[in-house]
Formats: sequence, structure tokens, C-alpha cells
Amino acid sequence: MSLASASFLASLLGDREISTMLGTEAGIAAMLRFETALARSEASVGLVSADAASAIAAACRDLVPDMPKLRESTLRDGVVVPELVRQLRLKVGEPHDAAVHFGATSQDVIDTALALKLAPVLDLIESRLMKLLADLDALVGRFGDAPLMGRTRMQAAVPITAGHRLRTWRSPIQRLIADLPRQRDALLILTLAGAAGTAEKFGDKITAVRSAMATELGLGVPDYVPHSDRGRMVDFASFLSLVTGALGKIGQDIALMAQTGIDEIALSGGGGSSAMPHKKNPVAAEVLVTLARYNATLLSGMHQALIHEQERSGAAWTLEWIILPQMVEATGCALSHGTALLSSVESISNRQ
Repeated sequence: MSLASASFLASLLGDREISTMLGTEAGIAAMLRFETALARSEASVGLVSADAASAIAAACRDLVPDMPKLRESTLRDGVVVPELVRQLRLKVGEPHDAAVHFGATSQDVIDTALALKLAPVLDLIESRLMKLLADLDALVGRFGDAPLMGRTRMQAAVPITAGHRLRTWRSPIQRLIADLPRQRDALLILTLAGAAGTAEKFGDKITAVRSAMATELGLGVPDYVPHSDRGRMVDFASFLSLVTGALGKIGQDIALMAQTGIDEIALSGGGGSSAMPHKKNPVAAEVLVTLARYNATLLSGMHQALIHEQERSGAAWTLEWIILPQMVEATGCALSHGTALLSSVESISNRQ
């Protein structure tokens, strides 16, 4: 379930932009891109005819999927690809329908489609992280020399400056930005390994087909079979949890700094109370803590999804589908709240 579809909570906990990037329409478009690239690449090495590849590409471009049938078949098959391929074959028609999806399996399509969807998501995450870093730098410039009381175990310790605390917020963000190229290399890969990961229908042409497909789709070619080796997914989930964790640290500190009696930070705006109209609750700061804990909780589920039985799993794979999009959306939401929160800072000092 997308957090952006959660009724009145959508604006608080969801990210509609990321939800759209990972949504149904984007998924179908990515799967059809896979089928087009597969046919063209197979034609380039003679596995299917050039005419078949052209017919498949045209059908992928023009297909309007029967969504009710896709939903019904997913309930039966556990995955949408068999019905989508059936509809695509009907659209292609004879004599080229048999060339559709040749040599591929459902997981090839789904995993490659996810890589295609994650490419713009990673760009968006990077741009939001860069904005957050710039906002922190701006706060250091404005308030870096302001005196604060350093606190350990939530008790007064020794005097520090606001710059010291701000830089502790900044350093993990900088490291996460530096890690993004590695995440891209690991995630944005082609999956084309066939039913049991042996690519048996391609014979000695599999390397050429993979290379041509990856070039057309703008993806890398892994040096392993990705079907049951899901380390990249868990590593990405950990990255997402580190992002929300870093933001949760900022949110927790700001909520404590804004406490009545501490008053080390002044924020514009703030949330109201139905019972106490005098209050200005640090809602954005609280949400950052919530989303950090949410992703930390979901991360354990992604580790459960590492356990694939034999060559491919239905259960573990499906668990990824439930968890990972929610973690991505929660991360996007946290980044938006984080920049809004930092932009709301009016002053930082020992007592207002």
C-alpha cells in the first residue's frame, strides 16, 4: 500500500511524486520497455526475426492493458506478467506472437522494471539530499557561532556552539550522498536469466542479448544471477533506513530543543492542538522520528526477504514488493519534511 493513498494522512506521511514513480502505470510502462528491448536485442542476434521485433515494439507502444484482467490473473498467478504477456501476444497477433517474451521469465520482467523505476527515484532522492545539505550549510552560516548547552544522556554537559550540533546533523547526509553512485551501480541492472537462472533458451547468445538490452535500457549487466541473490535490495533498504535515521536524529534534536523551558530553537509555523490553542507542536520534527522508526522496523522484513528457496522464491520476492516501495516513499516523505523543517528555523541560541 502506498502511504500517499492513506486518506487524510497522505499529506503527512506520503510522497505522491515517488508513489507515482513506483505506481501501476509506471510499472506497466517499464515492463513493456523490457519486452521491447528483449525483442530488439534477440533480433540483433537472430533469435527472433526483425519483423517480429518490429511488431512487438509496435504492440508494446500501443497496448492498452485490460486492468481488471491483470488484477484477476495476479490473484491467480501471484504475479502480473503472465497475463500481461498474454495480452501482448494477442495484440501482436500471428505470425509473430510466439516471439513475445522469448526466453524470459516473470522475474526477469519484474526485477528489470523495478530497476527502471528506481532510476528517477534515485535522482529525486539525490536532489532532496543535496537540498538538505545546502539548508544545513545555510544554518551553519547563520547560527554556527551561537552558544548552546551540550547535552549528554539528555542532561546538561558542557557548552558547545550551534555549529557543532549542526555539523553532527550534516555529516551523515554527506556520507549518504557519497554512497549514491554505489547504490546506482548495484540497483540499476538488467535481470535476464530465464526460468531457473540458467538462461537456457539463449545458448551462447545470452551475453550479446544482455549487452544489447542493457544498452537500450540504460542499465548495467550484473556478473551474477540476481533471481535469488537479493543482497542489493537489502543494502538499498539499509541505505533508506540510514537516510530516515539521519533525519530522525535531526527531528529528535529539534523537538527537544523546542521544548518549553529549553527554548534553544525557534520555528515558524507549528501544529495546533484541539484542546490547548496556545501550543505550537513541532509536527515535522515528530514525523521525522516516526518515519525513521518505521523504516527501521521494515528493514528487518527486507532481511527476511533474503531467504529464497532453491533457484527462485515466490514468498520472499512478494515480501519485497510489500516492503521496499513503502520504505522508498517514507524516505522521500522524510526528506521533504526535513527540508521544510530546516527552512522553518528562525533562530538557534541558548534561550530565546
